[in-house]
Parts: sequence; C-alpha cells; structure tokens
Amino acid sequence: MFDIPQIDYFDTDVNNMQTQIAILRTMAEYGLSTVLPGDVTSKAADSAVMYYSLGYAHILSGELFVGLPGSEKGPVLTPAEHLNLAIASLNSAITMSAAGSTDQMAYTLLKARAFYDLGNADSAVAWAKKAMNIPTLLKQVKYDGTNGVTNDMQTYVFSSTYNEFAPSPKLDFLDPKYYHTGLATSDQKPVTIVKAEEAWLIVAEAAISANDLSTARTTLKELLGGVIVNRPTVSLDDSKETRNGGNRTDYPVTAELVKFDANDAARSGYILNRQAGNITAYTVSGTGVTATDIDGATTQDDLLYLLYRMRQEIFIAEGRRMADLGIKFPVSQTEQLNNTYVKDADIVAQIPSFIPLARGMDDFTNDKTTGVVTMKYDMNKVLVANKTSPYIFPFIK
Repeated sequence: MFDIPQIDYFDTDVNNMQTQIAILRTMAEYGLSTVLPGDVTSKAADSAVMYYSLGYAHILSGELFVGLPGSEKGPVLTPAEHLNLAIASLNSAITMSAAGSTDQMAYTLLKARAFYDLGNADSAVAWAKKAMNIPTLLKQVKYDGTNGVTNDMQTYVFSSTYNEFAPSPKLDFLDPKYYHTGLATSDQKPVTIVKAEEAWLIVAEAAISANDLSTARTTLKELLGGVIVNRPTVSLDDSKETRNGGNRTDYPVTAELVKFDANDAARSGYILNRQAGNITAYTVSGTGVTATDIDGATTQDDLLYLLYRMRQEIFIAEGRRMADLGIKFPVSQTEQLNNTYVKDADIVAQIPSFIPLARGMDDFTNDKTTGVVTMKYDMNKVLVANKTSPYIFPFIK
C-alpha cells in the first residue's frame, strides 16, 4: 500500500512502526530514571547510550510522522518539538562521552541530522564538520539470528525465497546491502544508524542551497574520494535472485540498460546479470555518481539533483528515502482510540501533491527487444522541480 502511496492510520505497519519508536523511547527513559540510578557500577558512558537512544527515538518521531506523543497517552508533539527534544538528549550524550571518541562523533552527527531536519543550516553544518574528524565513522545496530533477532530487510531482499522487496531498477546495482553466506540464522548483517557520509552530504547541501557551488563540488568529490571509496565491498553469489515476490513479472533479472526517465540517455552498469558470476555488494555505501558528473553540474539545480541521487543511493535500505520525499506517517488508530489528545489532523498522512500516485514512483517499462528499462519518473528530478515545497529540501525555503 505504501507504494501507491496510500498510508492509512489503521494500517498495521503504521501502528507497528509507532510502537517500536515508543518502545525505544520508553526503554531509554526507564534506563535513565530507574536502571542506571540503581546500579552503582554504571558509568557516564552508560548514561550516554541511554540519551543517544532517547535522542534517536525523537529523531525518528520527527522525521517519519506528522506528529507523535512524547509520553504515554500524552499530547501529540510536532516534528519540530521532537527534533528539539532529540537535540537536548544528544547534548547530554555528547557531554557524557569520551572526547573525540567514535561514540561522541556519532552522537554529534545525529545532532547535525536533527538540525538538518529543522532546516537550521548553520548549526547542522557546524556539528557535521565536527563529525568529519572521523571519515570512517560508522555506528550500526547488530542482530542475533541464532536467537531469533533478525534483520527483516535482509530477509525480504535476500534470504527469502520470494525476494519480496526489489529495488527500483536504477538502484539494482546496490542490491543487496544485506545478505547471508552460509546459514541465514547465524549471519544477520547490521543496519547503519550513523555514518560519516551524512556529514559531507549536509555540508554540501548547505553550500548548494547558499549557491556556493564551488564548495559544494569540492565537498561532494571529497565524499566520493575520501569516504565512500574506503567503504568495504564484497564479491557475492546472488544467482538465486528471482525478483518474483513483487506485483509485476517484467522486472529485469539480467543485464539491461536503464533510463532514469523517458528523456534520459540509456545507462549501463545499473542493472546487473546475476547469473554471469559474482556481483559486488556495497555493504555500507555505494553510488553511481562520479567526480566527472559533479564537475559537469553547473547550476544549483544540477547539484541538488546529484546530491539527492547520492542520498538515495548511499542510504538505500536504511529507511531514509521517505523523509527526503516529504512523506510522513499519521498517528496510528490504536493511539487515537486510547489517547484523547489525538486530533483528526493527526491521523492523516503527509503525502505531497508532487508524489506520483497509482504506484507511479516505482513504475517502469522493460523493452526486452532493445534491452532498455525506462523509469516512468526520475523522482530526484521531481524533487528538484518542487524544491521550494515546505516538505522537502530543508535548507531551501
């Protein structure tokens, strides 16, 4: 349903997502109020982890929902209120962490992300630049398949016989990000929460938005040549990939050219033949954007387009694209039925008018005679064409 997109407040996925965020928030609050004060061996770093978890819960609340309560059956807070609460929690996490440590820099970059979401370019850039001190920065959540704690995304994109989730054809070369070798139960890949790439993306977007295109180009090329190029890749046997669990039967499963929309030139290297031998899997970040592409971007719109294409590719399968598209979930029906603070406006999803309906975002044609797949929409072009919308591009207002 989310592909249509149709996002109803009574959808179980909406409720489950809200529930998981609430669990993270309340566990962090309980840790701070009860567990750590009762443990004489607890250290400042333990409190920092709790504040980080609390801050991350508020970031997810602000990015993904039109509003969410900040307490059990409490008032529905706006995204901005959640993001400011996130910043306050992350301030505590940063203070309680070892100076210059990986954890402190991860919390610092999350704080930059919160300021980014708020549209505060100066603060976002200032905190992002601090995190640039560790270009290998990476904080992930790990899973324990042996004890039933699994990465659901890995199941849907790789481990399941049905391959339920297939990427857009133009992102095919980045799939799968999560995979198993040997037994799936014992090989569950982590999902990234924070990584250095975001610092460069924030700084570059601020520069583009201020029309400082030279700084933006330099920053994006530094991201390519100093961060992404150093991320690990693996050679992977993906010959069992069938793309047979979706809603259509013409998804390309061998190498073809792809056009990002009808006006685009056909591009090679984006749709892979997984029967021809091992493929390269980008375990943290990958992109098809090159330094030549960046040098050739001569206008603000050109660079915005490349930056959002890079965001789409770098953050694939990390739950970030929806926010970039300006889509937000409503408060769930379960919350509405049990919380008198929930208003009618809170149970309506935010779907900007420029978002194609009827599965248009994912739609494509596959001309098997010419071997060319053509996307119906290049959504990054759509975003740039609507750059002044209040729902997207937080630094352009």
